[in-house]
Amino acid sequence: MEAPTLDVGNVGIGSIVNDTAADIEGFRHHVDVIFGKVDKLEQRTNEIEQFYLSTSKKQLGISKGSSIVKDKDKDKHIPSIKKQQQDASRREAAAAKRMQELIRQFGTILRQIMQHKWAWPFLEPVDVEGLNLHDYYEVIDKPMDFSTIKNQMEAKDGTGYKNVREICADMRLVFKNAMKYNDDKSDVHVMAKTLLEKFEEKWLQLLPKVTEEEKRQEEEEAEAQLDMQLAQEAAHAKMARDTSNELYELDVQLEDLREMVVQKCRKTSTEEKRKLGAALTKLSPEDLTKALEIVAQNNPCFQATAEEVDLDIDAQSESTLWRLKVFVKDALEVQGKSSAIAGGVNNNNSNDNNNNISNNKRKREICDAIAKSAKKKK
Repeated sequence: MEAPTLDVGNVGIGSIVNDTAADIEGFRHHVDVIFGKVDKLEQRTNEIEQFYLSTSKKQLGISKGSSIVKDKDKDKHIPSIKKQQQDASRREAAAAKRMQELIRQFGTILRQIMQHKWAWPFLEPVDVEGLNLHDYYEVIDKPMDFSTIKNQMEAKDGTGYKNVREICADMRLVFKNAMKYNDDKSDVHVMAKTLLEKFEEKWLQLLPKVTEEEKRQEEEEAEAQLDMQLAQEAAHAKMARDTSNELYELDVQLEDLREMVVQKCRKTSTEEKRKLGAALTKLSPEDLTKALEIVAQNNPCFQATAEEVDLDIDAQSESTLWRLKVFVKDALEVQGKSSAIAGGVNNNNSNDNNNNISNNKRKREICDAIAKSAKKKK
C-alpha cells in the first residue's frame, strides 16, 4: 500500500486566511525592498572581489624594497582616499614648481649658447626655400632651432616643456640636424659640433640637480602609490565588513518575513503532518538528507547526520513544516519524472544498487523512526 501523497497546496502562501489587501501589499513591499538590497549588495560584492583580484596581481610584481617599505609603514595611520588625492595634487604642484625652476636655470644655458659668435645659423628655423634646400625635409625628420625652443619654454598655454630633459633633447637635435645635413668639413657642421660640445659641458653642471629632482619625484610617487593602495585596501576592507553586516541584517529580515507569512497561514493539521511524514519516507537518500538539514536549521540540537535519527513531526515549528512541505513536493515531482525516464533500464543497475546499500539502509532507519513517532502520537 502506497503512502498518501503530500498536498502542500493547503499550507502555502495561497492559503492565507483573514488577510487584508494591506497585509498582502505589505508582504510585497518587504520583498521588493529586500530584492533591492540584494542587488546593491551583489554589485558591492563584485566590486570588492574585483579589487582584491587586481590587488593580488599587482602584488606579484612588487619588488623586495617595496615590500620592506610596506612592512615598515603598515601600522601607520592611513589617510582616506580623498585625502590621498588632495595630497597628490599638492605634491604634483610642488614638483612642477621645482621643475620650472630647473627650466629657468636651463634658460641661462640657452642664452649663453645663443650669444656665441657661431650660434647665428641656429637662431631661427632653416630657410629651406630661400637657400634652395629642396631635399632638406627628406633628410631631416624634425627640424629644430633656438627660437622654437625659447618660445616653447616661455609658453603659457600649457603646450610648453614639462621636463628639462625635453629641452635638452631639442638642443641636441638642433646641432645633430646641422651635422647630419651638412658635410663634415663644412662650416655649419664644424660650428654645430663645437656648440654641441660647449652645451654638453654646461648641461653636465645642471645634470646633478636634474637627477636629484627625478629621484625625489620617483620616491614620492612610489610612496604615494603605496599610500593610495593602503587607503584603497582599508576602504574595501570596511566595505567588506559593512557588506557582511548588511547581509546578516538581510538574513534576519528574511527570517522575520518568513515567520510573518507562516503566522498568517493556517496551522498544519494532524492529518497533514501524517501525510508529510509518509511523504518523507518516499524521498531518495540524498533528498531525505536535505530534508533533515532543513529541520536542523531551526533545531540546533537536531543531529541531521547522526546514524540514528528520531524525527518528531509534531515537535516541528510551522516554519519548518512549511519549508519541508514545499521541498518534499518539489523533490517527489523530480523523482517521478526521473523514474519515468529511467523505467526501462532498471535491470542494468545491479552494480549501482550494491553501491547504494548503505544509503538505503540509513533511509530505512530514518523512515522507521518517523513511522514510530507517528504511531506514538496516535
